[in-house]
Amino acid sequence: MQELIKKIRELKSRKNAVILAHCYQNVEIDEVADYVGDSLYLSRQAAKTDADVIVFAGVFFMAQTAKILNPTKTVLLPRKEAGCLMADMINHDQLIEFKSKHPGMPTVCYINSTAEVKAECDICCTSSNAVKIVESLHADEILFLPDTYLGKWVETKLGNVKVTTYPGYCPTHLRIKPDDILSMKEKYPKAKVLAHPECHREVVKLADYVGSTTGIMKFATESDDKQFIIATEKGVADRLKRDNPNKEFILVKENLVCHNMKWNTLEDIYNALAYNQYEITVDKEIAQKAIGCIDRMLEVSK
Repeated sequence: MQELIKKIRELKSRKNAVILAHCYQNVEIDEVADYVGDSLYLSRQAAKTDADVIVFAGVFFMAQTAKILNPTKTVLLPRKEAGCLMADMINHDQLIEFKSKHPGMPTVCYINSTAEVKAECDICCTSSNAVKIVESLHADEILFLPDTYLGKWVETKLGNVKVTTYPGYCPTHLRIKPDDILSMKEKYPKAKVLAHPECHREVVKLADYVGSTTGIMKFATESDDKQFIIATEKGVADRLKRDNPNKEFILVKENLVCHNMKWNTLEDIYNALAYNQYEITVDKEIAQKAIGCIDRMLEVSK
């Protein structure tokens, strides 16, 4: 593996490439990544990079977003099969139909969506900034898509905004049931429960902290507590265990793996750099419409 890591680093330097890795990726990818984090953090890095090539160790919508932000750069997705089941739950026509039932309402799309969907929305958000983004619209009612659970969590946080959601969801986070949390709390009574807002509302109610992947990792790292029940994708627990050896992290269920996120391997990243595979393109007209949606998010999130 060390030889492969060395080859990737050499290629990265020769091609003036940057590697962005989401924290649901296989943990060994961190060895070659320049930046590791959640969607908001990686979007910021993509927006300001001076690299000629961006290799996105993540899923399709992330690489697509990086291409929209960098139309003249080469953006590579190491595995073309790496999609997002949530993003696939809404397409352009379904969005238009959803909006037609609620005319005139501001539309917020989760970053877990395609360029075609972003092109028809007012502003984008991530789980890190969803509350701030919705609040920035100063509206009594908004449309939120595709994740109904994140949208409804935002509604509970704000209280004075009605959030009408599209019925999308993350299959990985919905594997977590309230009984899973309760049984773990019984087994580890001193542990703090850290959950992602994509979880079911009844799961979120049982958590001691709810936040994005970066938020969860920051909370656990800075907390004086020593034991945590992690209610999100396995990659988060893996990195917390590696970076905080003096603390205990218990994944609430062993099957909390996003298989799309785990497609990418070090070999795939090497092949992406060596053979320029697989290059992401976005239709210019769609990209021009979608860029406003993303730029508005980045501006509000400064």
